[in-house]
Amino acid sequence: MPYPMWSYFPRNARPEEWALGLVESVERNRTTLDTTEVSSESVTKLTSDAVLEVLRPAMEELGFKVESGKSRGQRIERPVLFGDNGRPEVKYEIDAFHDELGIAVEVEAGRGAMSNAAYRDIVRTSLLLDANYFVLMMPIEYRYQSSGRVLMTEAFAKTRDQLSAIYASRRLRLPFAAVLLIGY
Repeated sequence: MPYPMWSYFPRNARPEEWALGLVESVERNRTTLDTTEVSSESVTKLTSDAVLEVLRPAMEELGFKVESGKSRGQRIERPVLFGDNGRPEVKYEIDAFHDELGIAVEVEAGRGAMSNAAYRDIVRTSLLLDANYFVLMMPIEYRYQSSGRVLMTEAFAKTRDQLSAIYASRRLRLPFAAVLLIGY
């Protein structure tokens, strides 16, 4: 299986250089990030914060501002709505942003693999000002424990199918020039 797995939407668009650079940064960190290398008897312990920490140097080199922690000065906030006196009234936190190209990045792990976080990320990121592109990173496989058994979900494939349906149906038009989904 190729690593990382990735899909670029819309399907009739050629992936841009920045997208290939992000994919390459995940590929260079395969030994740390590859979720398919987890034994079938163990759970996936990689968190989204850990993934972001591994990718931070490469992403910063590509021009991204990357969340470095959970305290106020370390988070990346982007405006959605402005209120009185031009002050941002509604802001959302995201994992990384490229100011020059307008690329918003969200990295998901456990919660994202197990729930509808991909839908939430798509909608919330669609509302961000200046977000021209969206990158969503999901585990290829996520193993978790339920009732004493280790189960696996294919988070990347589920999210790819969601994005394929959105783009194929044409009923929900996303405001992005492109969406890059990367499975790590």
